[in-house]
Amino acid sequence: MPRLSRSLLIFASILIAAQFVVALTAQWVTPYDPLAQSIVARLKGPSLAHWLGTDQLGRDVLARILFGYRTSLAACVSAVTVALVIGGAVGIAAAFYRGWLERISMRLMDVLFAFPVMLLAIGIIAVLGPQTLSAAVAIAIVYTPIFARLLRGPALVICESEYVAAARAIGASGPRILLRHILPNLSSVILVQTSLLLSSAILVEASLSFLGLGTQPPTPSLGLMLAEGRNFLMLSPWSAVFAGLAILILSFGFNLMGDALRDTLDPRLRNRN
Repeated sequence: MPRLSRSLLIFASILIAAQFVVALTAQWVTPYDPLAQSIVARLKGPSLAHWLGTDQLGRDVLARILFGYRTSLAACVSAVTVALVIGGAVGIAAAFYRGWLERISMRLMDVLFAFPVMLLAIGIIAVLGPQTLSAAVAIAIVYTPIFARLLRGPALVICESEYVAAARAIGASGPRILLRHILPNLSSVILVQTSLLLSSAILVEASLSFLGLGTQPPTPSLGLMLAEGRNFLMLSPWSAVFAGLAILILSFGFNLMGDALRDTLDPRLRNRN
C-alpha cells in the first residue's frame, strides 16, 4: 500500500471514528440538554460556559451539534445500508441470472435513476410526510438504483470468468457461487462506493432538513440548525457557522475515506502510485 494512501486512510478512519464516538457519547461530552432553552443566554458567542455559543432560543450550540451528529449518522447510515442491500442484491442477481429478471429489474432501476436525486427525495417525502424516517427512506430509495447499476457491471465480468464457470461445472448452486465467488470479489467496489455515498447522503439529509422536509424541530439536526441560524447571521452567526462546519467535516471524512479506499484497493491506481 502506498504511504500516502495509507496515511489518508488512517486519518479518515480516525476522523470518522471520532465523530461516531462523540455522537454516541453526546450526553456525556456536554453537560447541556440540546432542547433546554434559556432566553437570558440567547445569541451568545463562544465562551467558557458555552464553547460554541448559543442559538436564538438560548440552546447550547455544541450540544445540538453533537446530538445532530447522532441524528444525521443514524439516518444516513441506515439509508445507505438499506440501499446497498436492496440495490446490490438486484444488480448482482441481474448479472448472474440474466434473462427476464435482468430486463425487468434494470428497467425499474432506470426509471428511478432518471429522476434528479433531490426531486425524487422531495416527492417521496411529500407522500410520507416530513420527518427523519421519511428522509432516510427517501435517501434509501434514491441510492438503490445507484448501487444496482454500479455492482451489475463488475458482476457481469466476474460471472463470465473461468472460476465461476468451473464452479458451475462441478455442480455448485447459484447461492453458493454468489456468496463464495462473486460477492467477495465485489467487496472493494462496495466499500468505496458506500463511503462516497455516505458522504453525499450527509449533504442530502442536511439539505432536506434545511428545507424543512427532514428532521423537525425541536430535534437537533445539522441542516435544521443551519436553516434556523441563517436568520440571525448579522446578530450572532455562530450557530449557522458551526453547523455548516460540522456538515463539512462529517461529509469530508466519508469522502476522504472513499478516495483513500479507492487508491488502496484499485490495482491500477496502486501500481501507478
